[in-house]
Amino acid sequence: MDVPGQPRADRVGAVDRARDLHRRGKAAATADRHPTAIRLLRRGLTVAESAADDVSALEVRARILSTLAFCVAETSSLDDGMAMLLDLRVELVDFPDPALREELLSLVDHNRAVLLCRVGRVADGIPLFDSAVVHTERGLAKHVGDPTGLVDWFVTQLSNRGNAHGIVGKPDLAVKDLNRAIELAAQHGLHARVGIATHALGNFLQRTGDMPAALRRYEEANRVFTRHEPGLLLRLRLDQAEAMLSVGLADEAGRHLDEVLPEMRRQRIVQDHAEAELFRGAAALLEGELRTARRMASSANRRLVRRGSPGWAAVAALMVVRVDVQRALDGRVPAKLPARVLDLSGQLASLRLRDEAATARMLAVRLELKRGRVDEAATLLDLVPKPRAIAPIDHRMLLRLCRAELALARGNPRGALAQAKAGLTELGRMRDRMGAVELVSGTALHGRELGDLAVRVILDGDDSAANARRLFTWLERTRAQMYRYDPVESTVDTELRERIAEVRRLSRALIRARLDGAPTSKLELRYAAGQRDAMRLGWSASPWGKPRPVATPEDVAARLGDRALVSFAHSADDLVAVVIVAGRTRLVRLGPAGLAMEAARRLHADLNALAPDHLPAPLAQVISASARREAEKLDDVLLRPLAPLVGDRELVIVPTGALYVVPWATLPSCAARPTVVVPSATAWLSTTREERVPTNGVLLVRGPGLQAAQGEIDSLAGYHVDAKLLGVGDAKVNAVLEALDGVELAHIAAHGEHEQDNALFSRLELVDGALFAHEVGRVRRPPHRVVLAACELALNRIRPGDEPLGFAGALLAAGARTVVAASSKVGDEPSAAAMAEFHRNLAAGASPAVALAAAVAVDPLRRPFVCLGSG
Repeated sequence: MDVPGQPRADRVGAVDRARDLHRRGKAAATADRHPTAIRLLRRGLTVAESAADDVSALEVRARILSTLAFCVAETSSLDDGMAMLLDLRVELVDFPDPALREELLSLVDHNRAVLLCRVGRVADGIPLFDSAVVHTERGLAKHVGDPTGLVDWFVTQLSNRGNAHGIVGKPDLAVKDLNRAIELAAQHGLHARVGIATHALGNFLQRTGDMPAALRRYEEANRVFTRHEPGLLLRLRLDQAEAMLSVGLADEAGRHLDEVLPEMRRQRIVQDHAEAELFRGAAALLEGELRTARRMASSANRRLVRRGSPGWAAVAALMVVRVDVQRALDGRVPAKLPARVLDLSGQLASLRLRDEAATARMLAVRLELKRGRVDEAATLLDLVPKPRAIAPIDHRMLLRLCRAELALARGNPRGALAQAKAGLTELGRMRDRMGAVELVSGTALHGRELGDLAVRVILDGDDSAANARRLFTWLERTRAQMYRYDPVESTVDTELRERIAEVRRLSRALIRARLDGAPTSKLELRYAAGQRDAMRLGWSASPWGKPRPVATPEDVAARLGDRALVSFAHSADDLVAVVIVAGRTRLVRLGPAGLAMEAARRLHADLNALAPDHLPAPLAQVISASARREAEKLDDVLLRPLAPLVGDRELVIVPTGALYVVPWATLPSCAARPTVVVPSATAWLSTTREERVPTNGVLLVRGPGLQAAQGEIDSLAGYHVDAKLLGVGDAKVNAVLEALDGVELAHIAAHGEHEQDNALFSRLELVDGALFAHEVGRVRRPPHRVVLAACELALNRIRPGDEPLGFAGALLAAGARTVVAASSKVGDEPSAAAMAEFHRNLAAGASPAVALAAAVAVDPLRRPFVCLGSG
């Protein structure tokens, strides 16, 4: 129909301008720039409404209104956006073009469905997705010409519906839709849609508990989005963070979200911003940062209430309640808190959030037990439904914890231990599927409270031999689980190798900038980001290895011979030792754990201060005296009470917490005593097993910048007739990695640094850059014996469950039998002297533990080396 007074060319021009404004507005919305999108879309709507009421003008107006309604719902009012879409749908019933009518109706129904899913009303959204898919299929049947644009739209609908099916627990329908979407998108060259469907499949796999597969899909989607649709990366980041939390990587998830949140604030995407805050709160809660957790969750709750997202708002309220419950369990339970928690459980149930409602009820159970109301707690626990097959692992662990605590309250410690064992077995099945050492170690976080409860139950018992054996078994079930695996042979793909090379380049640039006094802040950010990207690429690998059975006291006693094993543990502030010696297992209570941990940290600080080669003599004397005092304190607490049991035997020590930093030869009871340190007795048994991959030869590596290394390496070569020497110029990363493969003994003299925040990027500095623990841990046939004549590379980052991660730990986890390294800084001269004596003793036939004990005894404070593994 013509509009009087408006030339046809003007009408056509108006439609084209409106279409262009819609294209730009939609692009801004896709890139999460909603305020910009709304501005452009309102201009486009004005232009479209000035044109004639022909099909083209009506079509572009409908598309603009649909996108605008979505943006309004995202940034201000869900109700307003949904009302706009409903009004538009009524108008479209009389749209004159049948094929376009089907396409536009599918657009409106799809956007309504997405908005409902965004606020947690997924079950309500699925029928609208179904309607949208039907309309699009009809439109495809009536379409004339190139169908690519409509196929693009159809793939989007299938992806979103598949994601919704996954959320409501319909896995077959989810996989069917998502695989169909990926296949169609690939056939028509729709790269961004391949990424979107792959991202959605990752979300589904995450919900089913297959984290390695989920992380692999996320990484595939990340590559696609980076190249074809960067605006979709923010949402992907949130889902990656949720996956990290699912596998216990709370620290990594927290850092990841700290990067995302500023961009969320800038973009003003209410839902995503609130979800990011909620996940950041969850990470803080797992890390014990209760104030941060409550602040983030409360902020998320306020945003979601204003947005009109009742489901997500209730989930945020649950996070607030979890913080309040944790504080109550640590102190006193406020009178109104249990009722508040139960009210929230009812609210979550009314919103059909089954797992979350059950979680709230379980929190109420724990509160009632804390108040001594055992019958009330039992009644509440009976109302908690059996977990669904896809229930998150933290939900399952909480249910086991409630059952265990109830059993304890009823005077049934055996029942409590049975629940703890069942829970940790479930966790173990999840761990067995993990594809990288960080994921294997991270899962321990979810079993921390169950493990602590089991240890506490046993320590509440007597000091009998039977109880000592029981405690030993539980410690082995709960600590250092990543060392329970025989690693499978893995390959480093090209992309991961390139990422690590980029981290190495940035590491060298950062060192040069620091030496030159240049600004480093931007380089440090890029370096940290590069580390994280490289690490995450490895997460999607196949399972880390095949699990070995947990060691028993009898297994250990049979292998010890004349040695003694001492396994330290603590519960609250109670420090204990389980001693296995001469076929017997004993429990010894040692006193306050806090005193020992503080002394260990002080000793470590003193040894670092004492390390430089040319300290003024008066200063060295003062520091040495302080270090000896701390070593005496530790000896008084840790080893002297055990003297009647262990005598002068060689020791195998399993530390706990801060005791991992102790160089044991500095303690008077260990002076000249052969001592090995291991993360667990199970790990020790593995390093001492008879079957092993054949290795041969000796490798000696000299890194740059060590004044004493030239003479050190030359002298060491004289002790080994089959030694291969890589001097400074030859000691390049790839050459060293290649030479390490299959060698019997490797000695690397180089500067090293332990990376506390990202332990698998602890490093040795070679001539062409850093050699990272991440790379050494992937050597196909690791050396049986490794000597790291470098600072601090026996250090570890200790994760919950006494899971140590570091350079030496990566070697042990990968299959090395013995690693000799320093647990604090060490000067070049004492390091060279200690290593010369160590190799001389080795060449004379001594075991590594015996050889090191003699070498370190000369000057234990300035030779803080420890022998890790079999010894």
